[in-house]
Amino acid sequence: MKRRTAEILSEHGPFPGVEHVHGLTFDGRHVWFASGNRLNALDPESGETVRTLDVAAHAGTAFDGRHLFQIAEDRIQKIDPKTGRVLATIPAPGNGGDSGLAWAEGTLWVGHYRERKIHQIDPQTGAILRTIESNRFVTGVTWVDGELWHATLN
Repeated sequence: MKRRTAEILSEHGPFPGVEHVHGLTFDGRHVWFASGNRLNALDPESGETVRTLDVAAHAGTAFDGRHLFQIAEDRIQKIDPKTGRVLATIPAPGNGGDSGLAWAEGTLWVGHYRERKIHQIDPQTGAILRTIESNRFVTGVTWVDGELWHATLN
């Protein structure tokens, strides 16, 4: 695999009232980022926050093409991005130790920080379908071109 240096196209932030970003995802139009007690929609062209949803947003964020999924303590919320309404919740596999969230293959992929694991879960029930172990702490997960990637902290 040929390695290339990443090119930074733009940078955004800091954001008023936001101390930490806990997860982010792209819905094709906006970059959604979690900031503790709300989800924020950022216009990547202008860098402006164009909407906020008042929902618990403590860790990973994902988008399935229709809904946002957000880790909130020990659960994962399914959110309607148009209304901000929480449509359903499922248990998070890390019981509060979850550290990242991604959507791929019709399922959710959840990082479990201290356990050094990534769980593939059913988005309807929260049932664990499979677990991948890492030799490092898992701080975030994403899918790119059919490959699962995870951020780490030694």
